[in-house]
Amino acid sequence: MDGSVKAIHIAPGYGRPVEAVDQVEVVEGKGLRGDRYFGTRRQVTIVATGELDAAAPALGLARVPDGATRRNITVDLPALPRAHGSRIQIGDVVLEVWRDCAPCEVMETAVATGAREALKGRAGVSATVARGGSIRLGDPVRIAQPPDG
Repeated sequence: MDGSVKAIHIAPGYGRPVEAVDQVEVVEGKGLRGDRYFGTRRQVTIVATGELDAAAPALGLARVPDGATRRNITVDLPALPRAHGSRIQIGDVVLEVWRDCAPCEVMETAVATGAREALKGRAGVSATVARGGSIRLGDPVRIAQPPDG
């Protein structure tokens, strides 16, 4: 499955607004430089446009705006793998999925009333950085299953 990077967002601190950027430095084992999750287990969050588009009608929206879910990377794909260890390659960067992102209460105000329910199973994934580099808007995205399966 191939796609591309549609949007990149970072937030410099917990609860701070996300900022759209054209590119970001990705540090192996750390995350996105300048983001609130840098150095934590939840290094990078990723969401697919197809999953957001599937939730939009239930929210009375034509589409969920980029950055509204506060995920770092929005990719133009129908869906993302949820299996632990699945790999997402963005340009030269390799991310490894470690868990599904559950929509939180912030979605109710950041996206729309009912977003927490509509985004269940569609709110993206958290990943760790297996190989660092830079991610830029438009970079190619390739999905691979876990190495052992």
